[in-house]
Amino acid sequence: MLVTLSDPRDAERVTAELQALGLWTEKLVKDSVTRALLVRADSAHVSSERIEAIEGVAAVWSPPRAHPRLDACAGMRVTVAGIEIGEGAPPVLMSGPCSVESPEQIGEAARAVKVAGGRVLRGGAFKPRSSPYSFAGHGTGALAWLHEAGKANGLAVVTEVLSERDVESVAGHADMLQVGSRNMQAFGLLKAVGSAGMPVLLKRGMAATVEEWLLSAEHLLLAGAKGVVFCERGLRSFDPSTRNLLDLGAVALIAHVHRLPVVVDPSHAAGRRDLIAPLSRAALAAGAHGLMVECHPHPEHAKSDGPQALDPGELAQLAAQLEWRPTLKGTDA
Repeated sequence: MLVTLSDPRDAERVTAELQALGLWTEKLVKDSVTRALLVRADSAHVSSERIEAIEGVAAVWSPPRAHPRLDACAGMRVTVAGIEIGEGAPPVLMSGPCSVESPEQIGEAARAVKVAGGRVLRGGAFKPRSSPYSFAGHGTGALAWLHEAGKANGLAVVTEVLSERDVESVAGHADMLQVGSRNMQAFGLLKAVGSAGMPVLLKRGMAATVEEWLLSAEHLLLAGAKGVVFCERGLRSFDPSTRNLLDLGAVALIAHVHRLPVVVDPSHAAGRRDLIAPLSRAALAAGAHGLMVECHPHPEHAKSDGPQALDPGELAQLAAQLEWRPTLKGTDA
């Protein structure tokens, strides 16, 4: 943002007033005279109109917005099957197994989510796996099991779409479509998912900047998505102590600066169940509007991501620690 001055003699006073608004400025000097002030990108968000109202400011110029549709969503909630996610709404618990393994397994998991106070059932029918020999889900057949489990327990359903050709079938069984970390910048898929006209859970790429994450959401909104909920699931780092590095700074930035709905997936961030509770508390403290936690009826027998999944008792304990049920008192959860 460029702030031009009516009189160079006002430079110090205008600078002080801008700093009082949380703006960091740099002086643009010509012939030893300050002609304008450059507001740094890492400053607080202040409207051009507010800055123009400062005495001594001649004009304010802002570059075109990179994600205007997303910026227009600031402060707005995303509604998923009647559940509001975002600023001012009670935090939402999304939970379920990494992959849908059988009707019995997803049914048992759904009951555990409901008992814990969860509102959204997650589970993968299609699973992106690094190894082609690893279990990749049951595909289309698992969508029906997931849908029925959610319906039977009064839970909304979110599940990942891996391919453009599967968007229609997934949309027919889910209340929210998920774009996974590996596909955050699969632009053909983003267009197809957005075209379904549904709310979307957008996971951050494992090496993506926040700006790239925001621009992927813009692709979804431009294509017609009803809203985007961001999901921080950790970045790939050099340290093998945890599966990923949970970026809570990005969560605070999305929630408090951009004022957009964001949830945290501590399961993928940690890769181990004993860290899920402390990371969950930290995520909510940073401003997350909900959590996505993996839960499996029998983690020791899970076909994928067993070490990071909570069993039903552990999920209930986590929800109790976070006072989830009191938060959701009066709901059907």
